[in-house]
This record gives sequence, structure tokens and C-alpha cells, in this order.
Amino acid sequence: MSEHTTGLRESVRRRYADAALRVTEGNTACCGPSTIETDDSFGSALYAADERHALPAEAVAASLGCGNPTAVADLREGERVLDLGSGGGIDVLLSARRVGPAGKAYGLDMTEEMLELALANQRKAGARNVEFLKGTIEAVPLPAGTIDVVISNCVINLSVDKAAVFAEMMRVLAPGGRIGVSDVVADDTLTPAQRRERGDYAGCIAAALSFAEYRQGLEAAGFTEIDITPTHEVADRMHAATIRATKPATGDDTRPDEAVPDSCCGVTACCTATEHADDPAVTVREAKKASGCACA
Repeated sequence: MSEHTTGLRESVRRRYADAALRVTEGNTACCGPSTIETDDSFGSALYAADERHALPAEAVAASLGCGNPTAVADLREGERVLDLGSGGGIDVLLSARRVGPAGKAYGLDMTEEMLELALANQRKAGARNVEFLKGTIEAVPLPAGTIDVVISNCVINLSVDKAAVFAEMMRVLAPGGRIGVSDVVADDTLTPAQRRERGDYAGCIAAALSFAEYRQGLEAAGFTEIDITPTHEVADRMHAATIRATKPATGDDTRPDEAVPDSCCGVTACCTATEHADDPAVTVREAKKASGCACA
């Protein structure tokens, strides 16, 4: 990774670490968590009131996305969902409610402070079918073919290697799986330089793909049934958009958790909806951490 690329990733990590700390430090105030300041194009206002009220206030306060991918993805009972760049956990917790106890929702984030906030929100919500993972969206720490739906909320535009993100989404999805993403997309008429003029990298603007580039990237990764629909403008000729696409259902679609469960990392049926620690005295997370599992 080049020094420039490393610097961009660090600027993103630092911005969202600071955002998590602002929410966490707000807990010491009499009025509860401090909401991160955003305009109407981003944040918790993009969720329905009943969704916001059903979650911990800290999860809502930390919302920085440009849409509601849980609605875009049309989640169903029993599905396995992965949220790329899960932040404070709002979309993971909403996904967990939609897929129910037979399903599972994973959140992936590279920022330790956001992961700590998300875990605290998980405990407050009492969500048992949730697991948060540390890692980058360009190298997802989950086995191939173990996810039914990939969601993301205004995070893919922040990636330093979007082709790798699209390839990882394809890899982790089971045949016939789908993506339901909210992201910032530029008009095809805007050059990369013009996009940079409209906002910075960590602010979700400078590195956004155009509509054509987004479609081409998904097609190159093997996705079909691609639909990219703008929802609202976030800057001049820059749009929040919903992105849907499908992994072709080729060959036998045998879900990994329907086979005889194998044990690894001290966990049986690792990274599936039925995973459990071999030692009943510890949690799945504790077992994975102790063994050095990549999914920890």
C-alpha cells in the first residue's frame, strides 16, 4: 500500500474514531449522548421514527450514513447479513431485528473506537444474533459463501480500493445472494478533479464513483441485476443513491450452515447463524479471540 493510500485510510479512521468518542463522551452529560452534527443529507434523520426509537440512543447518535440500507436490502427472516463499515451499529441492530433469531447480522469496521461503541450498543439492545468484527472492507474476515445479504451505508465511497471491496462482496455472498447499499455517487459528467472540489475524502465526496464507474465495478466483480437509483443530492451533481445487485445463483446452492458443522477456532459452525463456542463457559467472541481466529 502506498504512503498516499495509507494516509487516506488513516484520515478516514481518525475522523470516525473522533465521531465515536464524541458520542461516548456525551454519555457523561445529563442529556445523554451527543449527536454528531450532520446536515439533512446524512445521519439518523434518514430513518423512520419507529426505527430510531427502537434502538439505543448512542447507536442513533452515531449514524453518519446517507440512507437506510436495511430497507433497501429487503431483509427476510433467517438471513445472514454483513454490514460493511458498521460504525456505531445502527444498521446491524436494525438488520438483526429484521432477520430474527434464526438469522444473524455481522458488522465490520476498522475503527476500534466505533467497535467499542457498537458492542456497547449491542449489549443495551440485548441483540444476541449480532457479531462485530474488526477489519477492512477490502479484506473481509469471513469465509466465502457465508452471507446472504451485504449492506453498507455511505462507506464504499471511502475505500482506497473499491475493486477489492466489490470482489470481497462477491466472495462472501452465497450463490443468489444480493447487496443493498446506500452510497454517494457522482454524475457521469463530473471528472475526479471536480468531485474533489465538492468535498473532502473523509467526508464521502472526493472519492465517490460516478454512476457508470459504479456499474462497471460491480459488473467486473460478476454482479448482475444492477440497479443504481439516486435518492437525494448531497452536493452539486453528487447524489446519495441506493445500489442493488445480485450474485448469480450458479451450481448447487448448498448453504455452509446446512452441512455438518465443523469446529474451528474453538467454535462449532464458525461464522454461521448457528455458531457456538465448544466450551460453554465462554462466549463465541472470547473463544475466537483466545484462538487468534481471523473472525474475532
